[in-house]
Amino acid sequence: MTELRELSYREVVRRLSKLGFRFYRQGKGSHELWVRDSDGRAMPVPRHQGKNIRKGTIRAIIREVGVSVTEFMDS
Repeated sequence: MTELRELSYREVVRRLSKLGFRFYRQGKGSHELWVRDSDGRAMPVPRHQGKNIRKGTIRAIIREVGVSVTEFMDS
């Protein structure tokens, strides 16, 4: 089983792109909205310069996407 860890913004975006998400628009503050056209699901992703996205936030993103931790971390 793959262990959940902090990821950079670029790593999260790369994984979301592989899962069918695309950049939609700038959200509130330092967040972006990514959307998947197949089901219309929108995902807010924090974009903080020089900071990793913490494990709890990564877990919430994974839960919203609807995949397992292993599937997300291995993509």
